[in-house]
Amino acid sequence: MGVGVENILDWGVNVVLWCQQFSPGLDIVFKSFTFLGNEAFYLLFMPLIYWCFDRRMGARLLVIFLFSAYVNSAAKVIADQPRPFNYDTRVKAIVPAEGGGFPSGHTQNSVVVWAYLAYCLNKKLVWMVAGLLMVAIPLSRIYLGVHFPIDIFGGYLIGLLVLIVFFWVAPSAEAWLWQQKLGWQLIVAVLLPLILLLASPNRDSGCLTAAATLLGCSTGIVLERHWVRFRSKGYLWQRTLRYLLGIIVLFALWGGLRLAFHDLEPDFLFRVVRYALVGLWSGLGAPWMFSRLKLVETENVGVNR
Repeated sequence: MGVGVENILDWGVNVVLWCQQFSPGLDIVFKSFTFLGNEAFYLLFMPLIYWCFDRRMGARLLVIFLFSAYVNSAAKVIADQPRPFNYDTRVKAIVPAEGGGFPSGHTQNSVVVWAYLAYCLNKKLVWMVAGLLMVAIPLSRIYLGVHFPIDIFGGYLIGLLVLIVFFWVAPSAEAWLWQQKLGWQLIVAVLLPLILLLASPNRDSGCLTAAATLLGCSTGIVLERHWVRFRSKGYLWQRTLRYLLGIIVLFALWGGLRLAFHDLEPDFLFRVVRYALVGLWSGLGAPWMFSRLKLVETENVGVNR
């Protein structure tokens, strides 16, 4: 580790220690904000958008979020930077954290998710909420002792780059994809995540999780457009019921397969299967169930994708 990097980390430790002088008084506040960047929160939140508010926006959000999560996990492996509590014993790890620290995944994904939603909805209140979360979630990671300020900066920068690339590439790529026949759509939906899986550095669990979930989601979204074609709108009771039913099954898969696959080898393979099934349920299984239960309306063949 170079002298310049050490100086930055030493300064970062001082920032973390200054923030932690307010612990434990503000622990619950910052733990609440950091939860909004945890895996469990996104498992609850992403399907809500896709199933109940705006299918098309939700599908795009799933793709960009999972791609961002993959990039972040890969960057952590490459950077291999310690976390503050590993670097200096004076720092308390108020919440558990594993792996490298740079860049901050909570920061990067908060930028990608909340800036994207604010841009799509383009309402003042949404922008205000997004701005608050894009500041409070990263700040919580410093306070909790799991990230240096430089990690936060890296998360902001990479998150912004992911958004720029997505807005640049996605419109034309999506238009091309939906003009193809089902076979080619499935090839793209399966092949790109498989490439990410094979490119995962050192079988990193974060990369595998993101790529496997993307594999299930992208395949499910393509098949949903051909087999179900659901509308996310509906009465409040329909949206509430479909969300509750869908999320119960999703968490049953997520938690149940974790228990079922516990201690099975090779671990990476069962992780891929588990998260691919979670993604497939989100993209296809739940919408299919909603249509069978008459909780959604469906579109006619040939509608705008």
